Amino acid sequence: MTEYDTLRQVILCPPKFMAIEEAINEVQKQYENENINKERAMKQHAQFEKLLKENGVDVVTLPASEEFPEQVFTRDIGFTIGSEVFIADLAADIRKGEEKPLKEWLTEEDIPYQSSSDRMEGGDVIVDRSTLYVGISSRTSEEAVRQLEKKLPKYQVKRIPFDGRYLHLDCVFNILSSEKALIFPPAFDQDTLDELAAAFELIEVESDEQFSLGTNVLSIGNSKVFSLPQNEKVNTALRANGFHVIEVDFSEIIKSGGSFRCCSMPVVRG
Repeated sequence: MTEYDTLRQVILCPPKFMAIEEAINEVQKQYENENINKERAMKQHAQFEKLLKENGVDVVTLPASEEFPEQVFTRDIGFTIGSEVFIADLAADIRKGEEKPLKEWLTEEDIPYQSSSDRMEGGDVIVDRSTLYVGISSRTSEEAVRQLEKKLPKYQVKRIPFDGRYLHLDCVFNILSSEKALIFPPAFDQDTLDELAAAFELIEVESDEQFSLGTNVLSIGNSKVFSLPQNEKVNTALRANGFHVIEVDFSEIIKSGGSFRCCSMPVVRG
């Protein structure tokens, strides 16, 4: 399973109770006073879900709880590598407990899962065939990566350090195909940039469009990519590189620091 295989089944959660109650990333700090228009966020999320279904994706919707204002970002509560489902260990106290509805659904569907016993979030895990790119940040610990290596000996795990102010790896780096990836260079040191440039043709995202989560697109297979219409430079570059861009206005949801990849937890690809 890779980031760009055909997406068959995905887990979402509607932003019914979405709010910035405690600013835990740089984007939220900018919108803390304005906060989230829940009605607008729900409409934008519904359009995202509708287009996923129209593209043949089986959408599983977890129940939203007033207890969890950031539950829309289902990517972080778990991740799938091959046929293995992992439950994340969320770093921020305000998010602890979000994983419970996922565990309940997996149990109901008789899908086995493993739990991380140290800090790790799905936004830091990017899968490319037999290679795992794992962001080392305030949200994902070195110990959790070591555990992952032991559980998945057939995979090569590449640790990718980045500037933690950008929250998760998928906010500054995202694989689009076996040859191409999006990147926001200022988030990385030169050695890391050189390593990634040796593996992929890198499409650079500029700072204004990184802020509007231009890197956080969602690939659903067959070169189709969900992206914000506001990120015009990213979308132009994607199309120039042969990708079909599905534009959805996610302007309300990105105020909390995540976009299409953050809002989707793939269960089945391929």
